Amino acid sequence: MMSELGRNGATPRRVAVVGGGMVGLSTAWFLQDRGVEVTVYERDHVAAGSSWGNAGWLTPALTVPLPEPSVLTYGVKAVLSPSSPVYVPVSADPGLLRFLSGFTRASTARRWRRSLRAYAPVSRRALESFDLLAKAGVDSPTRETEAFLACFTDAKAREHLVHELDEVRASGQDVAYDLLNGDEARRITPALSERVGAAVRLRGQRFINPPEYVAALAASVRERGGTILEGTGVDEIRDDRDGVVLDLGGGRTERHDAVVAATGTWLGKLARPFGVRKVVQAGRGYSFTVPADVLPENPVYLPDQRVACTPLGDRLRVAGMMEFRRPDVPIDPRRIEAIVEAARPMFGPGVDFDDRRSEWVGSRPCTADGLPLIGPTRSPRVYAAGGHGMWGIVLGPLTGQLIAEAITSGRTPAELTPFDPLR
Repeated sequence: MMSELGRNGATPRRVAVVGGGMVGLSTAWFLQDRGVEVTVYERDHVAAGSSWGNAGWLTPALTVPLPEPSVLTYGVKAVLSPSSPVYVPVSADPGLLRFLSGFTRASTARRWRRSLRAYAPVSRRALESFDLLAKAGVDSPTRETEAFLACFTDAKAREHLVHELDEVRASGQDVAYDLLNGDEARRITPALSERVGAAVRLRGQRFINPPEYVAALAASVRERGGTILEGTGVDEIRDDRDGVVLDLGGGRTERHDAVVAATGTWLGKLARPFGVRKVVQAGRGYSFTVPADVLPENPVYLPDQRVACTPLGDRLRVAGMMEFRRPDVPIDPRRIEAIVEAARPMFGPGVDFDDRRSEWVGSRPCTADGLPLIGPTRSPRVYAAGGHGMWGIVLGPLTGQLIAEAITSGRTPAELTPFDPLR
């Protein structure tokens, strides 16, 4: 696909990026790498949304579409329970009902495999983009681990994940894993309890400290001459013959040659006038940190409980849940308790789940078909970059790299074809 910018041969000199999370800042960084002057507009502060409190996993092997056949087995009663890993409160919100209808239609084996094939090309390249940022001086490490553990009560329980990993491999990704028993898992991670009877050890995965990494990325954008305006929201984007106009509220406007909307859950509001009709629904996740007598050196995944644990500093971040409700609803303590009750039995007494700090809720931007919205809209000057669901961290840098290529070349990279915002 070639945009009007590409046909006219005019590369935009001044580009606005709306959103200061991993995706938005990565887009700004890679635009700078192509000689573009960039201004980032962030309504709150850098990494204020889902880029802050997530698990920080860089796991191409686990980057799969959220709508999957197993979701359909939950049943109505389960998803209406506040203790369910996937929670849908009773609501008459038409946007949520439309999203859930599309999500259900996408949760078939055939649709899931098709979407998995769409992810494969970007998943294969995802870690390379982090390496490019590191080589250029983004001063926050990505930590490699050959012992990323997914833990289960027994071998039967892990069959679903093993099947999923084999499907990911069949889609064209390089997936390496070993099957362990409980004792082998505890030798790697002594913090696990005797309840863990089986595990999968994933190889070749990484993890980061999300707040530190995004802050380092923002610092690099600034050092390279970019402007990041925190506390500055964009209420509307208007396109005219001379570029795009951003309405900042209070009568203030700014003009740029092009704009990238990377506002996560709020992407629809800005991009809808430009033909982006997909609902971007808040899939709220919760997290907190706890101390451990012996902190795990590697991430621990509890697939049956849908809980992710990551060592960050001197504490363990525990994250989980998928709560489909409005992003502005206050934190629900029942969800924190549900995570605690699900995770506690899988760890020994040395992990103190009662000493919780940094309790947080944030909204992952989810689409009904499980695929992000990345690429040009009906306007050749307006681009979308969002809807990554749980995978905005691992795919954020590559998203920025590919969007920067599209904006400056006028050609949409082939990897972005399945993620067309106008689909």
